[in-house]
Amino acid sequence: MDLVAGIDAGTQSLKVVVYDPAGRIVVASTSMPLDMISAADGSREQLPADWVAALHACFRQIDPSVRSRIVALAVSGQQHGFVAVDGAGDVLAPAKLWCDTSTAAECTQIMDASGGVARTIALAGNPILAGYTASKLPWTKTHRPAAYAQLATILLPHDYLNFVLTGQRFCEYGDASGTGWLDVRSRSWSAELLRATDSQRDLGACLPRIANPDELFDIEPATANALGLQATVKVAVGGGDNMMAAIGTGCVEQGRLAMSLGTSGTLFAYSDTPVVDPDGAWAAFCSSTGGWLPLICTMNCTVATEQVATAFGFSTRDGDAHLRDTAPGADGLVMLPFLNGERTPDLPLGKGVLAGLDTTNMTAAHIYRAAMEGATYSLKYGYDAFVGAGMQFERIVLTGGGSNSAAWRQLVADVFGLPVDVPTQPEGAAFGAALQALWAIGLARGDTASIADITRLHVAVDPALSARPDPQRSQAYATAYTRFLRHLDAITPLQRG
Repeated sequence: MDLVAGIDAGTQSLKVVVYDPAGRIVVASTSMPLDMISAADGSREQLPADWVAALHACFRQIDPSVRSRIVALAVSGQQHGFVAVDGAGDVLAPAKLWCDTSTAAECTQIMDASGGVARTIALAGNPILAGYTASKLPWTKTHRPAAYAQLATILLPHDYLNFVLTGQRFCEYGDASGTGWLDVRSRSWSAELLRATDSQRDLGACLPRIANPDELFDIEPATANALGLQATVKVAVGGGDNMMAAIGTGCVEQGRLAMSLGTSGTLFAYSDTPVVDPDGAWAAFCSSTGGWLPLICTMNCTVATEQVATAFGFSTRDGDAHLRDTAPGADGLVMLPFLNGERTPDLPLGKGVLAGLDTTNMTAAHIYRAAMEGATYSLKYGYDAFVGAGMQFERIVLTGGGSNSAAWRQLVADVFGLPVDVPTQPEGAAFGAALQALWAIGLARGDTASIADITRLHVAVDPALSARPDPQRSQAYATAYTRFLRHLDAITPLQRG
């Protein structure tokens, strides 16, 4: 029976899942950790060679009889990364990542050159935020002139893995809309923003062509052999991890709201039309299925809880017990968990703040709760912008590592006042990539099923992991959220100065 595979190259690890659509079951799942190179200036980088090595290691862990049945695969990748490649396809420098805030000044330079923030949003639907791909180009020009001089193609992380798999340089609308250069309304590169980024060269010539959502590509025979795959395997276009998580959670139809609790936190909803905020309150991205995906991104989610757990010498697996030992609101303790700078709210130079300490709440349990609450409140801050724009939602589909925590699931339900469901497949992005491959290979074989049809059939939720809001706790969290907002208002002028 034919199988499909999804590859998710994230910040902390690369994962591969192999899915049997006939049995509706994941038949293999592997993962390899990835290292990150960090610097005091906010730089966050990885070596693309490490992604490739992890990819090979993951496939080696999969039984050869399973690998031989894979007919199609797709790649999900962390968004906004910058992979500089020369004409021969060699990587010129470490890849700057989505969580890299060292290019905050370049964001301002690009927007000033294009006429300001409002003009930038008018041109592309989004401002240029810290971490977006666009700002990494002028940074590279200044700090890595040799790489800039040899630059032939700008690839995103998932584009680069597609290049390794197929030998072809292409991107797709969803991930491309996170560069800052794509006009999400027309789905075309903004020549004006490209000129504002670099007026001395034609950046358009450095951008790969944009593939359609249902395109398929042949795998390179040598790569197929090295991975233990059939030479007939097809590679679908894939997309950014949020776009693939949208598929993996069934967020491919209007009215669906998905939340991912990973290193970063994301909140996204599918739309049939562009959803652009004139003030840039959310990311007006394209989806990887032909629509749009308005998205809220916070840069500090599970990273905050993991840092606290490490500091106090316990595992996040034991974190739920700490939540049970403390009350909603952490007895007045507030954490603004901006350890990596922050995108929502927009504080690229932000730092973490712990406020309200006293003799009763200065405990590991309280600080862990404050980290989890702070990460959730940052997402609520973005959600309020969605609601303010008239969007309505009936429930939240939760994915990412944080969804493994029963306490966090209940916290989300209580803070947002909405029921929470968790898909049976925990690796939303990798699973979504596998479903995109299933959709594309099906179309190529004459199947007329839409991507929505595919997700309705294959995305299921686990009733045992669902959470429903408790009115009493919701009120306590509403009070604590108001306190969080007051502290945010107070520190914002300091962290933007």
